[in-house]
Amino acid sequence: MKRDIILAGVGGQGILSIATVIGEAALNEGLYLKQAEVHGMSQRGGDVQSNLRLSDEPIASDLIAKGGADIIISLEPMEALRYVQYLKPDGWIVTNEVPLINIPNYPDIEQVLNHIRGYKNHVLLNCEALAKEAGAPAQAANMVLLGAAIPMLGIDHDKMIAGIQRVFARKGDVVVNSNLAAVEAGYNVSVK
Repeated sequence: MKRDIILAGVGGQGILSIATVIGEAALNEGLYLKQAEVHGMSQRGGDVQSNLRLSDEPIASDLIAKGGADIIISLEPMEALRYVQYLKPDGWIVTNEVPLINIPNYPDIEQVLNHIRGYKNHVLLNCEALAKEAGAPAQAANMVLLGAAIPMLGIDHDKMIAGIQRVFARKGDVVVNSNLAAVEAGYNVSVK
């Protein structure tokens, strides 16, 4: 098993939380893990990107070559497109369809979404709306996105759930349960 994952978004959206949960679940699954440091402006509003590599064999480098990513997980649709040159031809784009418009010349959102739809393997979802429908706050949008990506990650669903429980345990049961509800909402969209 080997997965090369690009995590993308905007500072403050929870990309690092997604990476932490995936990493926790991967280690629990007995996988090797390498993560490149986050690149970009990680303060609120700047673009953020991270490479996350998982394998059942030792990993030499923490960087993903162009054309080598199995999946792009992005909380912002334009940020997903920023890294598509790294995606394998049969790779997946799993992204929030709601833009975070943080620049004055943000492109037309329908053009951005249509470009993503042009990729055979994609999941577009409104993460904030799904979080709210699940009874979670809009801040749990990142966990909705993670849930939608679970089928492509190659990590057992139950190990991902256990990872969420461990990562958020110190924040209490309300936060854990909210994040679990958000993950399941995204997962249910993806497996349909």
